[in-house]
Amino acid sequence: MTTTTLAPPAAPRPATGPLSGEPLSDEELHALALRHGLTVSGARPSLPEYVRQLWARRGFVTAFATARLTAQYSQARLGQVWQVATPLLNAAVYYFIFGIVMNAEHGVPDYVPFLLTGIFVWTFTANTVLAGTRAISDNLGLVRALHFPRASLPVSLALQQLQQLLLSLTALAAILVCFGEFPTWSWLLAIPALALQALFNVGVAFVLARLAARTPDIGQLMPFVLRTWMYASGAMFSIRNLSTGGRVPEALVLLLQCNPAAVYIDLVRFALIRSYTSEQLPPHVWALAAGWAVLAFAGGFIWFWKAEETYGRG
Repeated sequence: MTTTTLAPPAAPRPATGPLSGEPLSDEELHALALRHGLTVSGARPSLPEYVRQLWARRGFVTAFATARLTAQYSQARLGQVWQVATPLLNAAVYYFIFGIVMNAEHGVPDYVPFLLTGIFVWTFTANTVLAGTRAISDNLGLVRALHFPRASLPVSLALQQLQQLLLSLTALAAILVCFGEFPTWSWLLAIPALALQALFNVGVAFVLARLAARTPDIGQLMPFVLRTWMYASGAMFSIRNLSTGGRVPEALVLLLQCNPAAVYIDLVRFALIRSYTSEQLPPHVWALAAGWAVLAFAGGFIWFWKAEETYGRG
């Protein structure tokens, strides 16, 4: 009986050059992959392509923002009422501390509309920035499982806060009417002011999303940073009145007025409150608002895009 011995399977041959039979170099392999349309897995696309991909996901961005807004207070008995109740309760606390105890309403006509407008506008920025720090860390499962522009997450969270602001503004308008601030054509100025603020907020959210993705402890630090920023933005008091009696140097007052959060608060107050005149606005306020918005949004978006392939790793 003849015994047949099976030879072991031959090892796979490395890719070789067409003539020499030698293995292809890394450069040749790279060129071969490019010729056949292969790309690096998870590689960062070019900036124009990234923008195109983000625009193509606009349906996801809107749906994600709406779903989060609906679920935000789903476990609370009052549900969406808290979207309005939270800034109102904050305003009541700040009115007691600043308006009554510290007498910040002195020299500020229509202090209650002044305070409420400042709190509602500031809350929009604070919530968007805080959400940006959690954009990647709170959605790691989504980031690691699916391929999509990661910028969709900060944009979705910013859109969620914008939707919440629009609901809150309805209550703010009703309260302003109760205090004698009836709608005028100037109220329309709040639309471009809030649009510029939204662009600024998204830009800052991009920056913090990238920073917090690498250093999660930033999320623990942000409440202290935001509290300090709020006090420097004049949400509860008039920054201009700080210079009365030489209490604060004019240069510092001007610097505080140019603070981006203060700029957007001032613009909305100017639009909604009749007693808030142009004399209380910093010089070239619309140029400042547009400049902050463009700088933050463009710079934040590009900086976030540069780290696109690193999100979700580690």
